[in-house]
Amino acid sequence: MIRPGVSDRALVELGRTEGTRETLALLVRDQDTRRLLLLRAVLDAAEAADPALCSPAQKARLRADWALLAEADRPRPPGTAHRRAAVPPDPRGTPHSPPGAPHPAPGTAHPRSPTTYLPPGTAHPSSAAPPFPPGTVHPSASASYPPPDTFQRSSEAPRFPPDAPHPSSAAAHLPPGAVHPSSAAAHLPPEAVHPSSVASHGGSGAVLSPARARLFHPLTGPWALSCLHGLDDRGGPPDEHRTRRLRQDLAHFSAIAAVAAARAGIAFTVRLTAHAGVLTLPSLGSLRTAASGDVPVDVSHREGRLTVRQPDAPDVVVHLESAIGAWSGALAWTPVHALPGLTSSTGPMSLDDVDPYRAAPGPRHRTLGGPATLDDGDCKRWLQAWAGTEAALRTGGAHRVSEAVALLRCLVPLERPPGAEGRDSCSATRHEAFGALLSSTPQDALALAETLVHELHHAKLAALGDLVRLHHADARPRYFAPWKTDPRPYDGLLQGVYSHLALADYYQRRALRTAPPDSEYAWSRHARYRAQVGAALPALVGSPDLTVRGRRFVDEMAATYERMADRPAPRNHTARAQAYVRAARDLWTQRHAPALPRPKE
Repeated sequence: MIRPGVSDRALVELGRTEGTRETLALLVRDQDTRRLLLLRAVLDAAEAADPALCSPAQKARLRADWALLAEADRPRPPGTAHRRAAVPPDPRGTPHSPPGAPHPAPGTAHPRSPTTYLPPGTAHPSSAAPPFPPGTVHPSASASYPPPDTFQRSSEAPRFPPDAPHPSSAAAHLPPGAVHPSSAAAHLPPEAVHPSSVASHGGSGAVLSPARARLFHPLTGPWALSCLHGLDDRGGPPDEHRTRRLRQDLAHFSAIAAVAAARAGIAFTVRLTAHAGVLTLPSLGSLRTAASGDVPVDVSHREGRLTVRQPDAPDVVVHLESAIGAWSGALAWTPVHALPGLTSSTGPMSLDDVDPYRAAPGPRHRTLGGPATLDDGDCKRWLQAWAGTEAALRTGGAHRVSEAVALLRCLVPLERPPGAEGRDSCSATRHEAFGALLSSTPQDALALAETLVHELHHAKLAALGDLVRLHHADARPRYFAPWKTDPRPYDGLLQGVYSHLALADYYQRRALRTAPPDSEYAWSRHARYRAQVGAALPALVGSPDLTVRGRRFVDEMAATYERMADRPAPRNHTARAQAYVRAARDLWTQRHAPALPRPKE
């Protein structure tokens, strides 16, 4: 099935580094749909996995977690309460009781729980329905897996055949403009374009169910990809490290479902697992357990309050905030931080320094710092910078505020890069975590606004590339980019030119709207970024690898660059910028040109 394509009008808007609300919503809706398909790929891969890789008990727990998510996705009339949801217990044991108390027998109610633990295949005692056969889910959700008319129809979603590319591979990413054939029910309705409820910030004015708000959270994407890599059996028998990581990944789905259910107001009790002595409830916070290692933890929810029970330790009571995070009087609890809405009409913004999937696995680039854990001073600096970011963005055009509201869902703090001084910082986006911005603590509002413009254009272009094939160039690094010391592949050059073009536009508009010394600084930045774009743009425009639509897009970028000449920067700024680019090109040529293949002509 083919999704509606990107119109020429939308392509032109994006080529100008702009985008109406409708165009940005198209990008967001497509990314959300792909997130649901990625989750479905995880569930299919788990069901098809060898029992040595994913045990029957783990598969049963995934089905139970999906049932809880399905319940959290059901619409509720205003003023009505969600009924209790019974979730089968963790097969590794029964709930822990307070110290000295006897453990309940398997399948019986926990002494202090409002709900009942059920072994797979039994009916809820409060239900008149007959027992269900092993492997099915509780009737609190649809008995099919996944439930119909919720996220996706299971009858329309064939498992990946043995000879097909595994979903975790690059080949399994959906081609531009296409959607997996299993997705007939996965297309989100127009009113569910983007999370804008208090639980999930966005700018569309729509409110998603707690389940979708949780699944569309940016950091759910890296978790799902990690699951798929662990479930890929083409690498041979799993080793101990891979098995342990997969176990942790699959267990995290239980935490995702629990958070969604709590946000939906469902009363439940589930068993979760704290890994390395830390239990993470995504978007709420984390609890450091009394014992180290992997610790079973029972989590109950009732009326906005979570009760966390662990062996040989007092219960911890956690209260849900109305928007992001949760608070507790326990010193072992660390909440997810929340910043005010970017504008007065948007919800709070998550500043997440606890999610275990916030950092990309493997070695990171030398210019990037690792994931940061914030102290009070860091939080204050983030708040001070964030408080002025809307105003700083607006000086570069109201559309810069609109695109941040539409695309940004959470902030992930990073450590400053090694050797950083002054205003030096680092930032990044991740394709699999659409909507997340990773950044070191910004120096001020202007620095954060610049980071947003830069990184959100990487996100915009990546999302557009999922819908439209812009070029057929290979990945060999061969092109000069003034902002990098090493050669870039064509796609990397396109990404860099696009984000730098947006920055040149932003600073030109700011320079025209502000007075000295702000305008002088803005002109210097505009001149630098425009000179960098001018040095790299010919390689983009002249490439024979552009598709028809890719050429339309790149030509609009070139036209935007040329229109900036109508209001040029002062000559002193332009001269310094051009000298900088010439020096960068000379140094790059000395280092790399003799060993590089010539670009295509």
